[in-house]
Amino acid sequence: MTNEPSSPVCYAGDADDVYMGYASRDEILASLNALLEAERAGARVALASARAKGDSAYRELMLAVRADEARWCAMLSRQIKRLGGTPSRKTGSFHAKALAIADRFDRLAFLNRGQAWVVRQLETLMPRVRDDALHADLAEMLESHRGNIDRASAVLEANPASERE
Repeated sequence: MTNEPSSPVCYAGDADDVYMGYASRDEILASLNALLEAERAGARVALASARAKGDSAYRELMLAVRADEARWCAMLSRQIKRLGGTPSRKTGSFHAKALAIADRFDRLAFLNRGQAWVVRQLETLMPRVRDDALHADLAEMLESHRGNIDRASAVLEANPASERE
């Protein structure tokens, strides 16, 4: 009787990340830059909205969202550089579209849809990220955006469109 293995050696641990279903470095960098552009747009919209006349709850929310968006811009830029990429300097088209909305609560609803877009992007990207440090940052960003959506939804519910007209 011989001691030969009953199955061949598995080399899956040596396989390339892309082969294993993870996103390539270029795909991750493209996604991070798209998110960076969206976050920059969100930060600018929130700051402009905070400057508009209105109640303090709305202003406080906008300032908090702006600070949060700026935080994620910094994280995304840092991660892009760490991965050997160049952070985009562009601001997403969301910025101009949002600022074209005159009613502050309609703009907040639009901003919330932008936050939901970011959530969807993160939910799609994260399972394909093998880098533990990046994954942890993206998970924190995801939870933060979910919290922002909840806070904005509460402000919108307290100020229904039917009562603003």
